[in-house]
Amino acid sequence: MTSTANRESNPLRGRGPTRRGFLQGSAAAAAPVLLARPGRAAPAQDPDVLKVGLVGCGGRGTGAAAQALSAENGTVVLTALADLFPDKVEASLNALKAEMGEEGADRIQVPPAHLFAGFDAYQKLLASGVDVVILATAPYFRPAQLEAAIAAGKHVFTEKPMAVDAPGVRRVIAAAKQAEEKGLSVVAGFCWRRNALMRALNAELHRGVLGPLRAIHTTYNTGPLHYNARREGWTEMEWHLRNWQQVLWLSGDHIVEQAIHSLDMMSWAFQDVPPLSVTAIGGRQARSGEGSGNIYDHFGATFDYPGGVKGFHQCRQIPRCSGENKSYYFGANGWADVNPWADQHRTQGDYAWVSEKMPGHSGQMYQTELDELMASIRARTPINDGPWMAQSTMLAIMTRMAAYTGQTITWEQAMGSQETLGPAECALGDCPLEPVAIPGTTTFF
Repeated sequence: MTSTANRESNPLRGRGPTRRGFLQGSAAAAAPVLLARPGRAAPAQDPDVLKVGLVGCGGRGTGAAAQALSAENGTVVLTALADLFPDKVEASLNALKAEMGEEGADRIQVPPAHLFAGFDAYQKLLASGVDVVILATAPYFRPAQLEAAIAAGKHVFTEKPMAVDAPGVRRVIAAAKQAEEKGLSVVAGFCWRRNALMRALNAELHRGVLGPLRAIHTTYNTGPLHYNARREGWTEMEWHLRNWQQVLWLSGDHIVEQAIHSLDMMSWAFQDVPPLSVTAIGGRQARSGEGSGNIYDHFGATFDYPGGVKGFHQCRQIPRCSGENKSYYFGANGWADVNPWADQHRTQGDYAWVSEKMPGHSGQMYQTELDELMASIRARTPINDGPWMAQSTMLAIMTRMAAYTGQTITWEQAMGSQETLGPAECALGDCPLEPVAIPGTTTFF
């Protein structure tokens, strides 16, 4: 991909897992409705109260912390917050106090000494005595933070995506395996997997109500995300960090950071079988100005699956255009489409199951993620989303690889990529933006 990409320095890491090996590692995740399985669970430090720490104090992290505190009646408490910037920590704590109100005030038990800021803030939080960690920083930091959390024996809720490059995905796979060995829960922020309508639909798809699936088409067409205007005193690195969704090395581009939800829907319907290859297009037609970073504003992709099965995807972040976030399923005996935000779908085929509307479930999925995490810890039946969450992340990364280079990328090539995004070290100093990728010129590593 980018010509200035770093390669992994350790040659013993090799090409990483093959498609066959990844499939074997994902076998336990093939059934989407089976969420927790018995295992050697790690007990919480206090059997009565679960102590939660938040790493990444933006809007999503703050929301996930509130949902964690609402997962049980007074037996989950927040004891630590961590972010790169002190103002984000303070804002998150104030927002959580307002959200929980007087009734839930006793669930926020964060002493001043447990408000951590800086690049090592997550390490200090892990050493503060928490049982459960919420990871919601920019995706670039996810592999290292997940590794550290699992090594420290913590249960984890991790937002998507899990990495921005293939070496990061390989680290996530290894950390998830370690979590399984330790009996720790790892719950992924691919929220649609915990949406009632989508669970019902995918259960029926896997049961074969459409016959064998022949093709899936997903869309995530929306507008650009917010960015923070540069302020006096900010270094280039701070501008990157405060606008991480616009910056390649921190976000992985918007197909990895946002549209990955739609690719995860496709993977789920295909029972998490990896594709053989992907061919993609993409570009940057409407993004301009300082706040636009160095990412694309549109992608389109065709995935080749075994047996001639196809997957199609399109996404864009361009203002003043029509929007759509849907999935379309085509089987040998019928078709279905789903508009998950409207809690409805349409179906046609030779089968009896039809459910046109299940209102109110799309928002509930965020709470369900944390409910099921806490329940798995209590029951000592750990959930491990690691295999499929890593695969869905790799789907998005390989699509970016194909679009940036203009080449068809196989699953084995993508998983074996040695490209690492980002600087060798993170410090609040200079950090110039990499050039925008040019298909046919940008190199695959």
